[in-house]
Amino acid sequence: MIVVTGATGNIGRPLTRALAEAGRQVTAVSRHAAAVPDGVRHVVADLAEPAGLKPALAGAKALFLLLSGDLHATGANPADIIGEAAAGGVRRIVLLSTLGVVTRPSGHTRIAMRALEDTLRESGLEWAILRPGGFASNALWWADSVRTRQVVAAPFGDVGVPIIDPADIAAVAAACLLDDRHTGGVYELTGPEVITPRRQAEAIATALGSPVRFHELTRDEAKAAMSQSMPAELADDTLDILGSPNPAELRVSPDVQRVLGRAPRPFADWAARNVAAFR
Repeated sequence: MIVVTGATGNIGRPLTRALAEAGRQVTAVSRHAAAVPDGVRHVVADLAEPAGLKPALAGAKALFLLLSGDLHATGANPADIIGEAAAGGVRRIVLLSTLGVVTRPSGHTRIAMRALEDTLRESGLEWAILRPGGFASNALWWADSVRTRQVVAAPFGDVGVPIIDPADIAAVAAACLLDDRHTGGVYELTGPEVITPRRQAEAIATALGSPVRFHELTRDEAKAAMSQSMPAELADDTLDILGSPNPAELRVSPDVQRVLGRAPRPFADWAARNVAAFR
């Protein structure tokens, strides 16, 4: 049995499907009721209360651990999840971390994530750690404005980073859960090229077959919009990366190719598969 947390998200959905198609028994964990593939067990649980995971972890041998935002808050202790998993008989954990633990290690959430990585390493369990950079699916922030006004509005229109398709993260996670060769691996996951917001808008327009205009926001405008859905400190942190990526954040990693034997998918592929969100 393999347990997938965050099973209804951009990574968890394709990961759950891939494991089920590989013939594995899967328990999908999410905070709310949701549809899952046939044959997959679904458990509603809140990772902020690790003891509540016991029903999901019963009989499990492996766990994909994706933390929700509240588990990075002051006072949260996600290390307890690793303890519950070990106590329940889980032998392998694949942790979704972040590239920021090495590119910008001083931020509060990245310090906490690095500590969680260390806890996992010291747990005595088999483990693998995934460190993705920016996600292609963040473009869904623009879905409403593209649908209603045919506009992508973003700051730093000509500054790019090598964003990754969440489906590629899921594929690497599946490999790490299923293949002993990846035990003890730390994988930095990026897309195949640096791509700017302006070029992302062009890729969305191509997928739609209709024009999409790019409107460049000021940093203050972008912060005001982002602060509606995240703490102002995190908005500033994100904008620092988007506006002035450092060399480590611009690096195209070979790790997707190493694990999957193929190059990561370009943003245009993600846009074509998700074009319905922009119609």
